[in-house]
Amino acid sequence: MSNISQADKGKQTYSAGALLKRFFPYIKKYGHLMAFDLFFASLTTLCDIALPMIMRRVTNSALGMAAPLTVTVIIKMAILYVALRLIDAGANFYMQSQGHIMGVYIETDMRRDAFDHLQRLSGTYYSNHKIGQIMGRITNDLFDVTEFAHHCPEEFFIASIKIVVSFVILSRSSILLTLLIFACLPFMFVVSSKVNHWLRSTQKAQRYQVGELNAAIEDSLLGERVVKAFTAEDEEKRKFEEGNIEYQRIKKGFYYAMATFGTTTRLFDGLMYTVVIVAGGLFLINGIIGAGDLVAYVLYVTTLIQTIRRIVEFTEQFQRGMTGIERFVEIMDTPVDIKDAPGAGELKVTDGSIEFENVYFEYPDDHNKVLKNFNLKVKPGENLAIVGSSGGGKTTVCNLIPRFYDITDGKILIDGQDIKGVTLKSLRGSIGMVQQDVYLFSGTIRDNIAYGRPGATDEEIMEAIKLAGADEFIEKYETGIDTYIGERGVKLSGGQKQRISIARVFLKNPKILILDEATSALDNESELVVTQSLKKLAMGRTTITIAHRLTTIKDADRIIVLGKEGIEEEGSHDALLEKEGAYYKLWNRLTLL
Repeated sequence: MSNISQADKGKQTYSAGALLKRFFPYIKKYGHLMAFDLFFASLTTLCDIALPMIMRRVTNSALGMAAPLTVTVIIKMAILYVALRLIDAGANFYMQSQGHIMGVYIETDMRRDAFDHLQRLSGTYYSNHKIGQIMGRITNDLFDVTEFAHHCPEEFFIASIKIVVSFVILSRSSILLTLLIFACLPFMFVVSSKVNHWLRSTQKAQRYQVGELNAAIEDSLLGERVVKAFTAEDEEKRKFEEGNIEYQRIKKGFYYAMATFGTTTRLFDGLMYTVVIVAGGLFLINGIIGAGDLVAYVLYVTTLIQTIRRIVEFTEQFQRGMTGIERFVEIMDTPVDIKDAPGAGELKVTDGSIEFENVYFEYPDDHNKVLKNFNLKVKPGENLAIVGSSGGGKTTVCNLIPRFYDITDGKILIDGQDIKGVTLKSLRGSIGMVQQDVYLFSGTIRDNIAYGRPGATDEEIMEAIKLAGADEFIEKYETGIDTYIGERGVKLSGGQKQRISIARVFLKNPKILILDEATSALDNESELVVTQSLKKLAMGRTTITIAHRLTTIKDADRIIVLGKEGIEEEGSHDALLEKEGAYYKLWNRLTLL
């Protein structure tokens, strides 16, 4: 299993600042929740900041360096500390509940935007990216953003308060000792930033490998019948184990980086305590500070170290969040190749004529030139069949009409309207497609047929079922149209799936129909039933049929033979056979299969 796919090579690397800038609008939307979260976060610091001052007062009073220590003073201090603890508990409850809920809101918005963007991307993107990778980006990666959105501002805000307040309070006792302690912090942050870069790169590699594992598992499970038919279980295990071991290797590297980060931080902890012990002890001997001040220094240093350790513990979560944001941004920065032109209008289909004018087309990823100066006119209501050898561009011609791909040059017109000048929704809403590889969604028969026209009544669905000839097998199910058909319609035969897809198009009732080898994968009996349904579906519609089995298009109004140089022949079935040209050779060869 390769570590990096072609689609992931050469991708832009984003700086942390650029990622945070892209993430900021999502936080800004919930600025009121963030403001409350940071307010309550500041309240949780009161106990940590106040405790050293309370202990300083108690110590100095006990040593006679301040007002005498009495029971009343101790009770007052205890009441103050309990009150602070109650405030801390309430503030912490808000942070743990509303803070995390804010993160969920942000995650939901980002996932919605990512999904919306994915819906707009062309087939080229999906040809070059594994579905498992895409799923990982909009599920697992964004889970981590929830924690990041909540904890990142919170942890750094608390740390800033503690560092600033500690510096101010300690400076009042001894500016020199305070500067000696805080001088350790810049070195700690420099080392931390370098290790952070290591952490982020390993975290991104880890996320990528999770996507590879998801893709491998998806392939193996969805193709489990093929795996079993070829007794390839051992090969699937080998491929999975290869990816699993690679994930293990990457994650080990991540934890080495984490260990390095934690170890360097602990060394700096020790350095700060050493400064307090040595310098603080010397200052105490020379009367520069009191015993209470030294206790306060120790406690504040402990608070600072605990704060830094929390940031260290948060670092893994921080890097996961940043990686999640980066992989999200990579999706959002993928350009939408096919979109509505500015001022695009609604397509108005009256007759259903289709015209290709001097069309050139090459696939954008491999620049394979498929069509060159291609011209074709399809009359309103005409049943046109396209045949030819593989690679001649039959399916490409049909995919260009609903703009699954955009032409390189030329024009495609429907009823005289350039398809690039109309909205994609109106264009695709006017076209019905029945393909060889039928895709049914996990759900019921009703769900899949109603997909053709959301909101259709049961009567309309049943009429579509009858027109498609699907009623004969649906009536045999106890639950009728509410029968669950399994993942990708696994509980149905090929012919049954195809008839449901035809019913879906009947319900949509488009003016233009494209049949892309709709019967080539069926047995003879199923082909006969489905062909009859397709004939009914094509009545009164402009129909383009791509056929592998030439017997299915004998009755087409016109047949064109498509080759590498464009249209080689055209005419009716009988006329083309009389010519004894390209179609005649295809007929003799393919009808013998």
